[in-house]
Amino acid sequence: MARGGGKAGSLKDKLDGNELDLSLCGLSEVPVRELAALPKATVLDLSCNSLVSLPSDFCSLTHLVKLDLSKNRLQQLPMDFGRLVSLQHLDLLNNRLVTLPVSFAQLKNLKWLDLKDNPLDPVLAKVAGDCLDEKQCKQAAVRVLQHMKAIQSEQDRERQRKLQAEREMEKKREAEQRAKEAQERELRKREKAEEKERRRREYDAQRAAKQEVEKKTKKETAQTRKPASSSRAPQPARHKHSWSRSVLRALLLVLLCILCTLAVCKLTELQHQPLCVSVNTLYEDVVAAVQNHKTLQNMLQQNSQQ
Repeated sequence: MARGGGKAGSLKDKLDGNELDLSLCGLSEVPVRELAALPKATVLDLSCNSLVSLPSDFCSLTHLVKLDLSKNRLQQLPMDFGRLVSLQHLDLLNNRLVTLPVSFAQLKNLKWLDLKDNPLDPVLAKVAGDCLDEKQCKQAAVRVLQHMKAIQSEQDRERQRKLQAEREMEKKREAEQRAKEAQERELRKREKAEEKERRRREYDAQRAAKQEVEKKTKKETAQTRKPASSSRAPQPARHKHSWSRSVLRALLLVLLCILCTLAVCKLTELQHQPLCVSVNTLYEDVVAAVQNHKTLQNMLQQNSQQ
């Protein structure tokens, strides 16, 4: 099977026991699907090809024990490269790697590692050291794993610090939000109380004004009634005066009637009637009494003069 211009026969034809040699095949991509169909191929040689990167599903080949990726153009490994937990031997000689993914620390079974001829980060290059013999390559595997575990631990701590900081920030935001809501509730409560107090004062003012108006009205009514009662005070005298006039009018009317009766009895033919006789007799007696009264009065005057 050919990839990226390179040609290779059937993968099964290249399988020798548990070893599959795909070196010098001009591969620019890894036939992951075909490799996944050969779980017996625990030793895979992909050296001397044109691989620039590995696909993410390459890390699903967890049956790999030995992997040779030397003399390619790999610039980085997949982020989840650590899923290859069965890997014991890894050759990355002569690539373009600068760093390794943090998941590399999960390769707990790795016993042999070659990172020579890569533009590694100076710290990583120092940790890896040379891989000139079996012993050095084994030491490189141990040191690099320890280094990557330290990086992973530091990243985990940093992640935990960030999570803690985020949680603290979230708690702070929640506390601030609660404080803000409490302030808003307190403000609404205070505004409500102030509004109630304002309305109470308005009600008291209106009530006081109403009472003042009622008081003023009552005062004006009382003042209006007082002159009326004072003007009515002379009314008994007026009634008395009217009563006197009525009596006088009655007396005058009686006197007129008497005079009329007397005139009738003196001047008309009715003078011989019994009623007129009595009237004439009464008249003569009254005249005599008046004359006697005048004579007596004159005598008293004369005596008083002497």
